[in-house]
Amino acid sequence: GLKDYEITDLVFKGKDFEHIKCKNPLIDSQSVGILADFVSMEDGSGIVHNAPGHGAEDYSVCSKYNLPILSPVDDKGAFTNEVPEFAGHRVFAANPLIIKKLQELGTLLNVTEISHSYPHCWRCKHAVIFRATFQWFMNVDHEGLRQKLLASANNTKWVPSYGIKRITAMLENRPDWCLSRQRYWGVPIPAIYCEKCGNVELIPSVIKKYEEYSQKESCSCWFTRPVEDFLPSGYACKCGGTKFRKENDIFDVWFDSGVSHEAVMAKRLKWPADMYLEGSDQHRGWFQTSMIPAVALRGRAPYDTVLTHGFVVDGEGKKMSKSLGNVIAPQEIIKNFGAEILRLWVSSSDYSEDVRISKEIIERLVETYRKIRNTIRFIIGNLCDYEHGKNRIKYEDLPELEKYMLLRLQQLNRDVTKAYDAYEFHSVISLVNNFCVLDLSGFYLDILKDRLYTYPADSKERRAGQTVLHEILITLLKLLSPILTFTAEEAWQILRQESKNIKESSTSIFVETIPEPDKALMNETLEQNWKKLMEVRDKANLELEKARKPGEQAPLIGSALEAKLLIKADKDLFEFLSKYKNCLPAILIVSQLELKQSGQELKITVSHADGKKCPRCWNWSTDIAETDEEGLCPRCKKAVDALV
Repeated sequence: GLKDYEITDLVFKGKDFEHIKCKNPLIDSQSVGILADFVSMEDGSGIVHNAPGHGAEDYSVCSKYNLPILSPVDDKGAFTNEVPEFAGHRVFAANPLIIKKLQELGTLLNVTEISHSYPHCWRCKHAVIFRATFQWFMNVDHEGLRQKLLASANNTKWVPSYGIKRITAMLENRPDWCLSRQRYWGVPIPAIYCEKCGNVELIPSVIKKYEEYSQKESCSCWFTRPVEDFLPSGYACKCGGTKFRKENDIFDVWFDSGVSHEAVMAKRLKWPADMYLEGSDQHRGWFQTSMIPAVALRGRAPYDTVLTHGFVVDGEGKKMSKSLGNVIAPQEIIKNFGAEILRLWVSSSDYSEDVRISKEIIERLVETYRKIRNTIRFIIGNLCDYEHGKNRIKYEDLPELEKYMLLRLQQLNRDVTKAYDAYEFHSVISLVNNFCVLDLSGFYLDILKDRLYTYPADSKERRAGQTVLHEILITLLKLLSPILTFTAEEAWQILRQESKNIKESSTSIFVETIPEPDKALMNETLEQNWKKLMEVRDKANLELEKARKPGEQAPLIGSALEAKLLIKADKDLFEFLSKYKNCLPAILIVSQLELKQSGQELKITVSHADGKKCPRCWNWSTDIAETDEEGLCPRCKKAVDALV
């Protein structure tokens, strides 16, 4: 080994070695000293050998110094004639031979073994050799392409909004795109090589001829047909050569999918696409590889909007795996619960993150679906004797409660439409469910039942309620139709076939359009008035609930209709509530109510209602005649008498 050396205490900085000439200890050649940021003071000597033809980092740093890209290893992993003494030897098998040669030359300082991380093939487990090869590349900085890509990304709508940060970071730092692959299947690169000078060309007429053959046969005709079938008659290279060979490489499959917009959108539909939709991993994949050729060819992205979603995981947020036994197949949900529940699960999930699914989650959604469906069934059932063209009450003649419900319906329409436009489908389900549970079941329908069941069939009060129920149902079905498709269509057909509330020409809900919110019905004064009334109602419900609970004595009342309320309020609230005195009992669902002015804030006292209970409407009344055998209140007696 190396014997003629001297240890010195001289200290040199790393930059002192830049551009210095170093002699190769193995062959008669010189190397130049360069600087790189991946050399550290902690690992090794601080001096490393660079092989630009055998590593990405080495290639990058050597390119900055305009050094040649030497790669003396062939396709089989053996040294080429560029290293004559070891030509034909596999690189790892040649290691002992190289050490022996260094010993013979007296240039070997020491031999030792170290353990460190090294890449291996995942399939065969052998060590991997990085090797520079001739490939086709797209230069992403050609004619300012990278800046055009960044500008195009900023002109695209990204859902969720953080998508712009991800795609921008990737575009700013991405290397040139290697377009070629060495495979035996795929779309071939239609390039021609001159056998005489090695010149390679992409000839338009060759590409056109290949297109003609591939449409009649398949894209593999490039490999099966001779090169002469693609060349123009009498074609010659600039060097005079007339013998050619075809490129055997294929395109990167990401290039195939990346230019799909040209084959699909440009030729069959419209270009650009409204939206590209895929998983969040496609910022690095399809979204980016589609944008690059589109901007290069057309100056803009091939889409207006990009929507990304997370991945399905189990109820605990774990990745689904057969080995863990936590996989829930869509077919299983459809079989057990129906397709609507699967659609409801998808649309009610926040796809901007990973989406959880479990038996418990599905069962909760079944309950949500049941509430929505039962609301629709209730409304349909109470429109059985209603004909919209004949029985509809004009807006100006509606009671204020009905006007308020139409206002709430328009607000729902506005908010749901906004959620659809923002692709926030989980908000759609939340809004509709809350409307069905809180606004309808928990408020309006509870009040309306008395009118629907006890008032004369053709009374103005009952028809007013049906008019609004009809508007609510039609709007609800249209808003739900993109998600609960089967339910919406089923209800639509019932309305169409069993009543006269749908036009004959409207054969399906899917020929309808989602209605625009009617701003004329969104009266701000009306909304503020009912906000005050709802606050009084909430206070009354608290007091009624207390009266129902047993204490030291039996509960004061059983149901709210057994109650009589005394409402004391200050001057302003008293005057406000006095305007609604006749309808307040119905709004609060009590039998009797007394309103008094006081100098204090709102106070509500509950007592038992006076009189007797009407067996038909269940309201308590002091006007039930002792001689009335049926014991009906005057309102119910009038309604019953009208039937005779």
